[in-house]
Amino acid sequence: MDTSPDYTPPKIWTWNQPSGGRFANINRPIAGFTHEKELPVGRHPLQLYSLGTPNGVKVTVMLEELLALGHVGAEYDAWLIRIGDGDQFGSGFVAVNPNSKIPALLDRSGPKSVRVFESGAILVYLAEKFGSFLPLEVGERAECLSWLFWQVGSAPYLGGGFGHFYAYAPTKIQYAIDRFAMEVKRQLDVLDRRLAETEYLAGGDYTIADIAVWPWYGGLVKGWLYEAAEFLQVQEYRNVQRWADTIGHRPAVVRGRMVNRVSGDLSSQLHERHEAGDFETRTQDKLAMP
Repeated sequence: MDTSPDYTPPKIWTWNQPSGGRFANINRPIAGFTHEKELPVGRHPLQLYSLGTPNGVKVTVMLEELLALGHVGAEYDAWLIRIGDGDQFGSGFVAVNPNSKIPALLDRSGPKSVRVFESGAILVYLAEKFGSFLPLEVGERAECLSWLFWQVGSAPYLGGGFGHFYAYAPTKIQYAIDRFAMEVKRQLDVLDRRLAETEYLAGGDYTIADIAVWPWYGGLVKGWLYEAAEFLQVQEYRNVQRWADTIGHRPAVVRGRMVNRVSGDLSSQLHERHEAGDFETRTQDKLAMP
């Protein structure tokens, strides 16, 4: 990889060397599976294959919120997909998500299994399936979906842009960091201005818009992403901080953050979730006991 500041792109790009950075071992310019591996299947109608990243947390929070409302059909098995090991390139996972990204959901509740991939699509699917967290009134629904898709369009600038160049890239490039830091701060200001007007993003009610945005931007202002809180001066966004704290204290959100988590305190890591009691008995601190 040429890291010189005067790099000139060739006329035709070719993949002939590692790209560098934290995820160089799993990055490639082609799709499809690399090895045969079937996915495990549990006893519940919903099978989730994921990891506790912001995109993964969206879905586990949604499922825990649905269960908290009494939707017994939202019971799920959450299987850990270790993307650093390339689990997402197994044949079974690619059959559920041809894009080889977490999270991926398989709904086995009907006569024919339904696959759903992309976290935003999963949130809409579950909201419509269970009739919760997505308003029915036309204007309120439009507002909710607008903020949901705002997150889908904005997060790549935060994760793949700012997060990559600030935290993961093999070299620090000022132009790239400055470019994406500016955009992330603009996005935080968009949220802060909106949340000065309303309690939640779509209005007075908690919806899938909040569930989608919170793991990324709530996590950012609480200092959980990229160790960048001071760099971005996230304390300035007081309305986002208020909103992030409100959502972060919801019991279902606390549980959702634990599922498929592989970092942090051992008591906060529930690598796989198959029943509600797992939060009390199957966290990594409990499993490490003699």
